[in-house]
Amino acid sequence: MSQIDPAAVDEARRCYAEEVRFVANLKREEVVAAFAKVPRERFLGPPPWKLSDRSGAYRDVLGGDPRDTYHDVVYALDPSRQLDNGSPSFVGALIDESGARAGQHVVHVGCGTGYYTAILAELVGDGGHVTAIEIDEVLAEKARTNLGPWSQVDVKQADGTQFDPGAADAILVTAGATHPIPLWLERMLPGATLIVPLTVDAPTDGGGWVLKVSHSANGLAARFVCPVGIYPCVGGRDEEANRLLLQAFLRGPEELSKVRSLRREPHVVSEECWLHGDDFCLSRVELQ
Repeated sequence: MSQIDPAAVDEARRCYAEEVRFVANLKREEVVAAFAKVPRERFLGPPPWKLSDRSGAYRDVLGGDPRDTYHDVVYALDPSRQLDNGSPSFVGALIDESGARAGQHVVHVGCGTGYYTAILAELVGDGGHVTAIEIDEVLAEKARTNLGPWSQVDVKQADGTQFDPGAADAILVTAGATHPIPLWLERMLPGATLIVPLTVDAPTDGGGWVLKVSHSANGLAARFVCPVGIYPCVGGRDEEANRLLLQAFLRGPEELSKVRSLRREPHVVSEECWLHGDDFCLSRVELQ
């Protein structure tokens, strides 16, 4: 393949960012700008890259042209484990919802090889900090190398449900848990946002809904923002929590839309409880 003009790659990246904006309905210009700046090919490993066809199969993308990576499609990180780089429009929408912005401390649980961590790093800027957590040793080492140009990122090879990142302005989890982990809730600063996919093992095997939790002066507001199918969060799965979550999901989308808050204080189970767990409750009660 002949040498590709870097300006042509930059232009492809700008067009891609606009496509992500359109598909994801991004609200914040700075998120679009971050997608237009971060080189996605850096985080995919050497070509030939493998493209997911959304059925669990992959096909080679031949030629090694970096412009091929600038489409709203899913590329593989490790096809043998069906580990992917994720859908740019889907993860972009979650980043938009997280509210991550300049000067903040943002935590990314399940960072993979670091692409979306780099997007977050662009958002927080040189005055902010991103703690990226990845339990897989191989992926964490790749992320550490890939994220070298972003000095505001610290990559930790650890269980994201147990590693304490300190107080955070935003926490983005890009793996499926059966419940909000207490540590994540405890590390939310006033005004902070937690974005976490809540997924079940059956019948959808990794399917569920993304929960957004917002720390306000009156407590923790909560709502489901979109459906999701995603790789499970190691350490974030519990058999009983999976059972309760599945029962709640089976009540249908209309019931999902009624969730308004996340309660952690002890209280009597009532019809106001959408899902009442051991140490949290997703409630229909609106914060005052």
